[in-house]
Formats: sequence, structure tokens, C-alpha cells
Amino acid sequence: MKNKIIYWVLTGLVAFIFIGSAIGKFTANTEALKMGESFGLNANTFTILGIIEIVSAILFIIPRTGVLGTLLLAAYMGGAIATHLEHGLPFLAQCMIQAFIWMVAVYRFPELRSRLVNGK
Repeated sequence: MKNKIIYWVLTGLVAFIFIGSAIGKFTANTEALKMGESFGLNANTFTILGIIEIVSAILFIIPRTGVLGTLLLAAYMGGAIATHLEHGLPFLAQCMIQAFIWMVAVYRFPELRSRLVNGK
């Protein structure tokens, strides 16, 4: 029972991060749009990114599609890290989120843990 609670709390934290970020993109937060414009993104692109975040988070939440959601979220964060590096911005927060995604995924999915840790 304790493991299930930890499982869902960690899953909820990851989902909260991405769904919160997506909502910020959907509401066209002025500060976020200004930062996005400095990356060459417009409001339409921000909406598309928000949709990608929501879909990836939902796939991550659902146990059957959780590994796919993990890969999509990790790829999304890889893009965020690369974008921040390209523009000379701090990227530690994105790296920490990326690491957290993988820690939660390894905890949630024994088959993923087996592949990553044991190579089997």
C-alpha cells in the first residue's frame, strides 16, 4: 500500500510540473510569451508546445502508456535543455526536472529499471 501511495504521489508531481507548464502556455502568460519570443516562438507555437506537454503527461500518468510518456517527456526536456544552452540561459532547473522524470520512471516501471540497470 505504501509503495502505491509513493507511486501515485511521484506520478502526480511529474504531471503537475508539465500540466502547470502547459496551462501557462495556454493562458498566454505575458512573461512566458516574452521569453518564448526571445527563442523565436510565437503564441501558436506555444499552444502546440502546451498540447505536447498535456498529451505527454497524460501518457505518463496512464500505467499502460507510462513508458511512452516517459520517453516523450524526456525528449521534451532534452529540447528545453538544448534551447536554454543555445541561448546562453541557465538550464539547471530543466536538468533537475529531466533527472526527476527518470527517477520516477525507474521507480514506476520495473521493466525500464531492468533494462537500464541490468541491460536485460
